Amino acid sequence: MNIQDLPFLPPYFDRYITQIPEDLDLQDAFERFAPEKIFGDAELVRLGDRVYAPGKWTVKDILQHCIDTERIMTYRALCISRGETVSLPGFDENLYAENTVAAGRTVEDLLEEYKTVRQATRMLFQHMSEVMILKAGTANNAPITPLALAFLVLGHAVHHKAVLVERYYPLLG
Repeated sequence: MNIQDLPFLPPYFDRYITQIPEDLDLQDAFERFAPEKIFGDAELVRLGDRVYAPGKWTVKDILQHCIDTERIMTYRALCISRGETVSLPGFDENLYAENTVAAGRTVEDLLEEYKTVRQATRMLFQHMSEVMILKAGTANNAPITPLALAFLVLGHAVHHKAVLVERYYPLLG
C-alpha cells in the first residue's frame, strides 16, 4: 500500500505524510527511510549538544523525540486497527522532551534504540490486513487511519532530518 491508498489525508499530519513519495510502497518506505539511513551520518555525532538557538533541542533530544513519537503513533495505529472507537489522546512533545534522559545518552545508543523501535513498527504494519490498515479512527480529536500513521512516522523523521540539515549542520562550520 502507498499514500495514494489513503482514504483521506488527515489534517495537520499531512505535512509529514507528504514527505514520502506517493508511489512508494509502505514496506519499501520503511526500508528507504530506516533510522540508520536518515540519521546515521557522522555529522550528528559531531554536533554533540550544540543548538542553533537557546532553548532548542539537541540532536539527542530530537532523536528521543522521534523515538517517542513513533511509539505513540504505532500505539494509535494498533488501537485503531483493533477497532478502538474512543478518541486517542494527544501528547505534549515539549513535556515529553523535558522528562527524558537523552542528554546522558550517546547518539549511537539512541540510534540503536530507534532501530529496534522501527523493527517493531515495521512488523506491526506488515501484519495488518488491508481492512485493518485502512480502518478510520480518531486521535487527538482528528480522523486518521493506521496507514496514515505509518507514513506519518516515516515523514516525521524525514522532517526532523531536514531541520537538522538546515539549522544544525551549519554549526559545524
